[in-house]
Amino acid sequence: MRAVIVYESMYGNTREVAEAIAEGVHDASPDATVSCLPVAEAGVDVTRTADLLVVGGPTHMHGMSNRLSRKMAASAEAKKAGHQEQADEARATTEGPGLRTWFHSLPDTEPGTHAAAFDTRAAIKHPGGAADGIAHRLTHHHYDVVAEPEGFLIDEADGPLRAGELDRARSWGAALV
Repeated sequence: MRAVIVYESMYGNTREVAEAIAEGVHDASPDATVSCLPVAEAGVDVTRTADLLVVGGPTHMHGMSNRLSRKMAASAEAKKAGHQEQADEARATTEGPGLRTWFHSLPDTEPGTHAAAFDTRAAIKHPGGAADGIAHRLTHHHYDVVAEPEGFLIDEADGPLRAGELDRARSWGAALV
């Protein structure tokens, strides 16, 4: 089996969740080839060979990020003292294609190719989520979405991840296999 995890991450939280999902897939299927890539590195050649495609991104303004929301997030992070690593990741993400753009180049797949969607979202009363929009786009490209879209919680707008979320991401990844 070949699994590909594609993610968009502004502050590192979504990247950490994607890496934990990759670990879970590998733990459940040690013989699997598992790739975990930022959206800018996930070209057609990588996704076309996947038996399982897992896609995730941060929740911005109750849904998937867009060019404006990524610029706003990067600008806000750049103003925070002691957040240089997060600011660098946010800037790099802003300069590359986001998930919305990436989905325009994602080719349709053959029936039977499995997929799943996840997001990171603030632990607030009505956070919304990017995962439903990601799952919808995967279905549009004829992927068989094999799990309910999953949200992983962060404690503040830019993190950190809530305690236990990485363990939950590993378990969720293992369950996808």
